[in-house]
Amino acid sequence: MSKPLLTADPQAGFLAHADEIRGAVDRVLTGGRYILGPEVEAFEMEFAASHGGGHALGVANGTEALELALRAVGVSAGDTVVTVANTASATAAAIQQIGARPVFVEIDAATMTMSPAALERLFAAQAGRVKAVVPVHLYGQPAAMAAIVELAQQQGAKVVEDCAQAHGATIGGRKIGTWGDAAAYSFYPTKNLGALGDGGAVFTRDETVAGQVRLLRQYGWRQRYVSEIPGRNSRLDEVQAAILRVKLKYLDAENATRGLLAARYLQALAGASLRLPVPVSGTGHVWHQFAVRTDRRDALQAALAARDIHAAALYPVPLHRQPAYADAAMRLPETDRACAEVLCLPVHPALSSGDVDRVSDEILRWTRS
Repeated sequence: MSKPLLTADPQAGFLAHADEIRGAVDRVLTGGRYILGPEVEAFEMEFAASHGGGHALGVANGTEALELALRAVGVSAGDTVVTVANTASATAAAIQQIGARPVFVEIDAATMTMSPAALERLFAAQAGRVKAVVPVHLYGQPAAMAAIVELAQQQGAKVVEDCAQAHGATIGGRKIGTWGDAAAYSFYPTKNLGALGDGGAVFTRDETVAGQVRLLRQYGWRQRYVSEIPGRNSRLDEVQAAILRVKLKYLDAENATRGLLAARYLQALAGASLRLPVPVSGTGHVWHQFAVRTDRRDALQAALAARDIHAAALYPVPLHRQPAYADAAMRLPETDRACAEVLCLPVHPALSSGDVDRVSDEILRWTRS
């Protein structure tokens, strides 16, 4: 009987570095510091260094990373924040937690990331009312940051990158997360850089923004028990920071493995009646997901599941059509089409080339049936 093939496999990620991770956890348990201690501080320095320098602030999860980053760049209740609708609910939830209003913009048909042309049209329609833009680096593919940042600067809007799905991705050799005013990362276990629990971080090269996040994540305290501004409790714990320090060392190598698996998929499925992902020239895609498209998505997903191959529809219902964020007047045809067609195939460092061949063979068999 063939082994199940998972879209993501956090347990395999642990087992690949089990001895080091156990050693790191033991170091925390015997060290006596469990919240905002030396492991968090060391991880923040190492994570910032991986971006070429700047400030990294560990927080409790990726949603709060985005919320705190937005608050730190000046977004407050009633402000308009532009993002895309083909993303996890967390992106919109972070905006709404502030009391700000998420407004959704159309995506590029090829990359499924924010369309600069659509953003330009939205800016014109909003007439200076947009306070911030949140581009999402989706499935490991960077958004068109140069154009997005230029448009935002022309309008006086801030840019906060949602990097939850693209740890280590680059544009022209420059890391994502370094293009906007701030960036939010999730370390949910399924991410390219995943903890063994919840965790997140804000990255910025702006010292003032970093200082605001540092206050916001712990009640607004600069002096203990004295709140200078209204803050919250959003702290990365020492155990998860120690685990992330281990896994960060392997991120580039594991992203390279993802790239090799993706290349094998692209070659094997070249003749299939599917729309395959096409990495943008000059960008470093890190293949958080291998997202194919077909108007028979649900049938393909079921056929693969019958062969113990788990593929995920990310994301089947765009945010502007979900009850929490519904806007009946909004028309985003490319977004609707992507959400109806995308199926994410297994792609993670624990897979072998043979596993990719197995998935590809099943897809080819299905497309010819």
